[in-house]
Amino acid sequence: MTSRMPVVFIPHGGGPWPFVEMGFPRDDIDRLAGYLRSVRSVPPRPPRALLVVSAHWEESVPTVMASAHPPILYDYYGFPPESYEITWPAPGAPDLASRVSELLDDAGIANASDPARGYDHGTFIPLKLTYPDADVPAIQLSLKAGLDPAQHIALGRALMPLRDEDVFIIGSGMTFHNLRAFRDPRAAPVAEMFDGWLRESMTRDPDSRNERLTHWASAPAARTAHPREEHLIPLMVASGAAGEDRAVIAFNETFTGLRLSAYHFGVN
Repeated sequence: MTSRMPVVFIPHGGGPWPFVEMGFPRDDIDRLAGYLRSVRSVPPRPPRALLVVSAHWEESVPTVMASAHPPILYDYYGFPPESYEITWPAPGAPDLASRVSELLDDAGIANASDPARGYDHGTFIPLKLTYPDADVPAIQLSLKAGLDPAQHIALGRALMPLRDEDVFIIGSGMTFHNLRAFRDPRAAPVAEMFDGWLRESMTRDPDSRNERLTHWASAPAARTAHPREEHLIPLMVASGAAGEDRAVIAFNETFTGLRLSAYHFGVN
């Protein structure tokens, strides 16, 4: 493993799934939760900070969280009361937010900052498993409205220098995200079809990988797997930040019967 920080794309599951009873199969919960706990061991040393690109934040321009003490944003609804008591009090990193803005400026990417934004469930739910002590500063960077794949690959490329500054970049989304299909056994072959295409694409050389990701919507079952692509776009940011690093399939299991994958870059 090199001294440069790796990049990961993680599936964050649905809602507050690991911490409240939602009727999901226990084996599914244990597999995904176990993987997310293992992500802490992926960097070669403890990171200085985390930069998370979550599927659950979109702005007109990429916008960085600038609060020193981000609140929790309970951006889900219809769950038991205890779902709204989950905490993850990681400190923010205003210095990193400024550095992100600087890198985006240097790349000619218009951007903004938000001093009030809190951690959404694409961050605080999976990272409560990965970093349960909330002991690493963390910030989020939004997606850009329009969800253009090439623009998000370019966004990731602009962030690549952070990997040499001990920042662990995490894309948080899902490789399958069709809410109407969850718990529907007829959706399983669709998830398998799209995931197979994605795995084959991700393990190609970086140029080919990014070319395929740019045109993901032409993949088999693409629009059934992602009627709207916000949960896939963080993968594009991660792939861009990976640069010339190859992708490794770090997780490939089923959750509620649907195939999900995670990808790591810059690891042995």
